[in-house]
Amino acid sequence: MQNHIAEFRKAAGLSQQELADAIAVSRKTISTVETSRFTPSVIIALKIARQFETTVEQLFSLEEAD
Repeated sequence: MQNHIAEFRKAAGLSQQELADAIAVSRKTISTVETSRFTPSVIIALKIARQFETTVEQLFSLEEAD
């Protein structure tokens, strides 16, 4: 699964820690999601989307192999 979280986060001027604090997760969670080493739960994905006032579909997309 590909994601655009880092792009949205940087455009908003947020650090990984600031995003983590805003949605009540650890910085490591944000880091592992951004690098696609961890697929977030639906709840975390929705919180991230809400933070950036966008949709989950704008943040995440399936790769052909998925």
